[in-house]
Amino acid sequence: MARLHLFDLDGTLMRGSAAPVEISRQLGLLDEIGELEVALSRGRIGPPEYAVRVHALWAGLTEAHVTTAFETAPWITGIQDVWREIREAGDYCAVISLSPSFFVERLLGWGAHAAHGSLFPEVPFTRPVDKEGLLSPAAKVTVMRRLCAEFGVDSRHCVAYGDSMSDVDLFAAVPVSVAVNADHHLADRATHTYTGDDLREAYALVRSAL
Repeated sequence: MARLHLFDLDGTLMRGSAAPVEISRQLGLLDEIGELEVALSRGRIGPPEYAVRVHALWAGLTEAHVTTAFETAPWITGIQDVWREIREAGDYCAVISLSPSFFVERLLGWGAHAAHGSLFPEVPFTRPVDKEGLLSPAAKVTVMRRLCAEFGVDSRHCVAYGDSMSDVDLFAAVPVSVAVNADHHLADRATHTYTGDDLREAYALVRSAL
């Protein structure tokens, strides 16, 4: 029976940072994105308001900024190796992130079968954010179920990898989960926990138990 491995991006595949932070770094807006990140984490704003304010913050964003942000981000090692091994085993791997789809989808080039993020307008922006296209923690479960149907995988054969409370709903919906560089709030809910910079080591925790 094929398995579906579901990876969060911010804080999981990218250690200690997030796509919006890395994009804002290229625009010289680290202080501004930092304020929004704090407001979001403390519940002062929700994901929709966060996305609208980020969209306004990135008024000068270009494809060159996005490319540099992606190429210089602090990715953990072994991502492409793990996804290659998953493919060779006949399984599937996908990324589900609340970050902008135009950043998340670049991971298709690294070997992910699917990559889903919040739908932002094309860069450079000429349209406002469509709030209907924004992902939430609960929406990660919806995407997971859609991918299961697409790939013909039973949800009982899914594995989730995440780092924060935005992954709680997904962890609760799958039988096996790996908390990657997470605090105890998520680690206490996970099947396995991993701290480090190599996805191959995190994947080994799952592979040995399958």
